[in-house]
Amino acid sequence: MLNHSAVEANIPAADLDRARSYYADKLGLTPVAEFGEEALRYRTAGGTFFNLYKTQYAGQAGHTIAQWHVDDVDGEVRDLVAKGVVFEVYDMPGVEWNGQVASMPGMGKAAWFKDSEGNIMCIDDGAPSS
Repeated sequence: MLNHSAVEANIPAADLDRARSYYADKLGLTPVAEFGEEALRYRTAGGTFFNLYKTQYAGQAGHTIAQWHVDDVDGEVRDLVAKGVVFEVYDMPGVEWNGQVASMPGMGKAAWFKDSEGNIMCIDDGAPSS
């Protein structure tokens, strides 16, 4: 059933114009489609899609809502910090931190930041292959 389907993230935004600017200026992303004043659709070079949609409930999740799999977590963090992205450091048992980058046994490296709407995002070096 769902095993043959594609999945994408829907990311809440209280202020869609503010979110559009943040995603363009800080993350280097441009929407591929717009749905009036209600939603923006993005496609990454990796071929995945996500949507930003207007809602009063943005930033209320206390957990990661989207992950970006990258080749070089440390390099991406450096580049994003240079553009003004602020990374979070969390108290997590068994995790070793090198600045804003976490090393997690058996899972690789990751770093977390909040977007303009308060949503928690993660960049990591990909899910384990097994």
